[in-house]
Amino acid sequence: MFDGKLIVFSAPSGSGKTTIVRYLLDKEELNLDFSVSCTSREPRGEEKEGEDYYFISLSDFKQHIKNGDFLEWEEVYRDNFYGTLKKEVERIWAKGKHVIFDIDVVGGLRIKKKFPDKTLSVFVEPPSVDELKIRLKKRKTESDEKINMRIAKASVEMATKPQFDHVIFNDDLKKALKEAYDLVSAFVETDSQTYIPV
Repeated sequence: MFDGKLIVFSAPSGSGKTTIVRYLLDKEELNLDFSVSCTSREPRGEEKEGEDYYFISLSDFKQHIKNGDFLEWEEVYRDNFYGTLKKEVERIWAKGKHVIFDIDVVGGLRIKKKFPDKTLSVFVEPPSVDELKIRLKKRKTESDEKINMRIAKASVEMATKPQFDHVIFNDDLKKALKEAYDLVSAFVETDSQTYIPV
């Protein structure tokens, strides 16, 4: 049977984790597929159903929680739930691919805890909280109030950094992409029992 691995990228919004994950997905030799999360929020900007997220109603999300369908889930903001369905990971492993996640720090750490030997957890650190605010404003997808909520949350998320296997300091995107590639490449090539985080 295929020995599927789990690669988690977590960070505060605006740190660049999505850019890194998209870059890695383009590298065919890594044999990765993207775990699409469920969310109870509305789509933002040009987000697509089944590609960026599975957009489901709040009541459906709560029903999935009751049924025990999630590998991990969290209420990130009030009535704003995110989670990974177990069947999403099974779907990717059945294709003979490793799973890569772009998720919240709490969800990322929960996956690491459930599959300690199969998971590589990476925290993407922004140059500063001020830089985060600039990046989020440039997106022009959210109100100032939402951006301020994300910035307040970022300070809490930064405190989880030591719990991850690796931290990539993203002040230079080219360097961060190379570091991410090298980490993931080494991880997918090793036996899950023998991998020791550097």
